[in-house]
Amino acid sequence: MKDKTHLASTLRERLIQIFDAASEKDLPPGLYIVATPIGNLEDITLRALRVLEQADVIACEDTRQTQKLLNHFGIHKRTISYHEHNEVGRTRELLADLKQGARIALVSDAGMPGISDPGSVVIREAVQQGIAVVPVPGPSALIAALVASGLETASFRFFGFLPVKSGQRRSFLEQLKTAPETLVFYEAPHRIVETLQDLVATIGPARRVVIARELSKVHEEFLRGPVQEVLEQLQQRDVKGEITLIVEGYTGEQVAVAAKKSLNERMRELMDSGVDEKTALKNVAKEFGVSKSEAYREWQRRKQ
Repeated sequence: MKDKTHLASTLRERLIQIFDAASEKDLPPGLYIVATPIGNLEDITLRALRVLEQADVIACEDTRQTQKLLNHFGIHKRTISYHEHNEVGRTRELLADLKQGARIALVSDAGMPGISDPGSVVIREAVQQGIAVVPVPGPSALIAALVASGLETASFRFFGFLPVKSGQRRSFLEQLKTAPETLVFYEAPHRIVETLQDLVATIGPARRVVIARELSKVHEEFLRGPVQEVLEQLQQRDVKGEITLIVEGYTGEQVAVAAKKSLNERMRELMDSGVDEKTALKNVAKEFGVSKSEAYREWQRRKQ
């Protein structure tokens, strides 16, 4: 307990030093893209705190959420909303202020603004108009999940959130079936089971995936394994929290695994994962290089 008290006191002293230094050194005018914690408030950077303290105004995805962060660190600053519903109109206001020499800090609820969060519009417009845009690096669910996934990190592709509708999602995933890079997505907890079912249907059950849930928070969790196994685990749970989904890139080995199975085994595997019979037949026909009618006849014969 004594050590924790000493640490807290030391941190407070350091913050006071930062803010004192901030008052002595003016922050240049410009748009500051400030990364904020994705869960654990200790992940805030000293530079981020200094910028938030010195900014003329803080543009927030949700002012209530940002206020919690500011209150925690004793920062008293004017905030305005900047979210998907007012992004275009607010951008004009912010640009007008920036042209007058304002220092504006842009933050999202968590992580780096502009990455599947509001921010890209004002950033793009500021760059086009020659206004200084300064990134203040920090926490990112994308990078945190990727480096701890155990999958290849030398080459990866990030897509943000997948389409909400299953048909569009499957079509999208089908296009990525043979992509060699590690694939990274954000997904909502109430859709993750359906998404994994679509992965089984499009890229097969053997491809390795990683579910990174509640990163940096108390209940942080990583689920790793073949997509079919991870799906079965999540089907038995009430999934909650922020999720980053990472999918192993195509190596050709998954096809070899599928080839060892009979058409009937593959059909049952897909349907057990929640894929309907019609879709399963379509995918199996592709995998085994036969027509849908041939796959149907074989499936019916085996069933009997």
